[in-house]
Amino acid sequence: MTAFDVDPKLYSPLADSHLNVELDTGDMVLNIGPQHPATHGTFRLVVRLDGERVIKADPVIGYMHRGYEKLTEYRTYPQVTTLINRIDWLSSFANEVPFIAAAEQLMGIEAPPRALYIRTILTEMARISTFLLFLGEMGLQVGAITPAFLGFRDREYPLNLIESATGGRFHPNFNRIGGIKDDLPWGWIAECRNTMRKMLDSCDIFEDLVLGNPIFQARTRGIGIIPAELGAAYGVSGSNIRASGVDWDLRRDGEPLLPYNEIDWKVWTHQDGDSYARYWVRLQETRESARMILHLLDQMPSGPIMAKVPRIIKVPQGETYVAAENPLGEMGYYIISKGATGPFRVKIRTASFSNVSIMPWLLQGIYVPDVITVLASLYFILGDIDK
Repeated sequence: MTAFDVDPKLYSPLADSHLNVELDTGDMVLNIGPQHPATHGTFRLVVRLDGERVIKADPVIGYMHRGYEKLTEYRTYPQVTTLINRIDWLSSFANEVPFIAAAEQLMGIEAPPRALYIRTILTEMARISTFLLFLGEMGLQVGAITPAFLGFRDREYPLNLIESATGGRFHPNFNRIGGIKDDLPWGWIAECRNTMRKMLDSCDIFEDLVLGNPIFQARTRGIGIIPAELGAAYGVSGSNIRASGVDWDLRRDGEPLLPYNEIDWKVWTHQDGDSYARYWVRLQETRESARMILHLLDQMPSGPIMAKVPRIIKVPQGETYVAAENPLGEMGYYIISKGATGPFRVKIRTASFSNVSIMPWLLQGIYVPDVITVLASLYFILGDIDK
């Protein structure tokens, strides 16, 4: 008898059955955040795991609630722009536009064409600076540090232009009811043209470095798919829903707050709805914003930048809702006025709050490493959630 032979007299089926019993370890609950480098702020995600697969995910928000809707009741209309700059702090100029447009609607005031063009240019510049951070950080989530450095480097160019025009780098507080604070400084338009060409070159680099990387494709293709109908039902908007094939953009399909209909541009969509598609759509939209700015500069009208408005602004009694296509998605303000110098009530519809509502469904069944890439691809800002 060799060492590999078994004496039938010594064989026990009971002993063999004990060897084949799997240990039932039960589910494990894992806290991702609230202080975690992959959650982009004080955001907590409680996931229940079966091994490394997520079987349940619960987003926990409210760690930095600042009560902006209530604070607006104690501010005048011009003072509110200082508050709402800080909701989505990456694209703060874009936060101002729908609120100012809502107040102008209630007052029956229309800003001059030159002011509207400058608002549009700075809004698209805020979109570019916001998306450049995403294009770099998304690469970092899969282990590539070079795109992050490039994203931070390149977004300095549009931020420099925003600062030179408004005086504020992150919180411009530049819009006024009836127009804007100041006209563009001397030499700004020429510098803006040069910068937009740099942005187009930057997009080419990200396309080769990130989208063309096989590791990035393996980590994002087929991961975190949002069906178009389900995404719309959850209120997902912006690039996230366009990456699921929904051809909807408030710049084209909403109220004409800004003169987007006066230039030729394209709404980009992708049919896959996964993390890769969300990156692809934002890359194309960054290019499109740079082209739009170049068109707007070529067609820039002359004339005043402010309409005639009362020295003390009192908005007539009434209510209105105005929504705009912010970089993160639909942002809207529902304003109720009682005829005072400040709003009576304000309800703020932020893009990130609605976009993260799909997380419990979206994260179910994926693996822990993919949780981070899905979170990054949704691209939310905590100030835009905890408003």
